[in-house]
This record gives sequence, structure tokens and C-alpha cells, in this order.
Amino acid sequence: MLKKPAANWREARRENARAAVLTAAWELARADGLAALSLRELARRAGITTPTVYAYFESKNAILDAMFAQAAQEFVELKASLPQTDDPEQDLLREARAFVTFCVSDVPRYQLLFQHAVPGFTPSAESYELAVKALDVTRELLARNGVHDPRHLDILTAVTTGLVDQQISNDPGGDRWTRLVEDVVRMLLAQFASEKAQ
Repeated sequence: MLKKPAANWREARRENARAAVLTAAWELARADGLAALSLRELARRAGITTPTVYAYFESKNAILDAMFAQAAQEFVELKASLPQTDDPEQDLLREARAFVTFCVSDVPRYQLLFQHAVPGFTPSAESYELAVKALDVTRELLARNGVHDPRHLDILTAVTTGLVDQQISNDPGGDRWTRLVEDVVRMLLAQFASEKAQ
């Protein structure tokens, strides 16, 4: 029984150290971009030595994977927090607005989750499953709107991420493209309904 608290203490210390490395990684990515991540700078910011980083993460890609999982979990939680009403169109519009806001509010997080912006990095199956879970919410919202064709999910995600890319690239901090989200989603729903009617 005396060993269990010691093990719990060690595990808590390990988790705190991992969290400090991840916090430093996000700070560095937000300041200088995802490409600026270096183990030496992460260690300095986290207040540990570079070899100690390897005690918590076996590689830079492992850090990126933990960042991806953290970001994907935030995305899942955002989607879970959105109310479901008996108005499926409004629910889809709300989800699309939330998605675009989530993306433009943290560019490195968006790049890591949706752009595969780091050469040589692929998220683990476990981390990627979180992103798939978030996408399933959109698939279900489309189904509630009578949209079941997988192509239509692809079109919706392509168009909404296109708005995000335009906003980030051409009007950072503004709303020139983000304010178009509802117009675009309504146009797509009308197009999908038209195709279904044919």
C-alpha cells in the first residue's frame, strides 16, 4: 500500500512534465510556426534539459502526435458542447460557424489538424480517431438534414476549410470570409436537395 502513493506521485509528476512540454510546444508553434519546433527550444521553455524531453516523448513526432490528440480532443469537446435542437438546419449552421471560428482562432492548431503542415508527421491511429469522431458529428448533422451522400460531406468540409484558408491568408483577424459561412452552407444544402430531387 505504501508503494501505490509513490507510483501515483511519479505518474502525476510525469504527466505534469509532459503537460509542460506540450504547453511549451504550443507556445513555440503559436509564436514561430509549427516548423519552428525544436527539442532544444522546447526543453528550454519547459525548464528541463533536452535529454529529459526524451524521457517523456521518444521523438519530435511523438510531441506532435500528443499536440494533435490534444487539439482533436478540444475539437470533439467543442462539437459536443453545441446544442442539438429540433431545427437540423440551424444546428448545422451553428456547427459550421463553430468549426470556422475554432480554426481561425488558432492557426497552428488548424494547420496541425487539417493541413498536414509538418513534413514527415502522420498522427497515430489513436489520435486520428479523435478527429474522425469529430467528423462523425458533421456527418450526423448532414443526415439530419436529409443529406447522406459521402460526396456532400467532402464538399462541405472542402468549402468550409476553404473559407478558413482565405480568412487566414487574406484577412487575418477580420471576418471577410468567416461571415460567409451561413450563406455557403445554405447554398450547399439547397444544391444537395436539388440533386436529390433529380
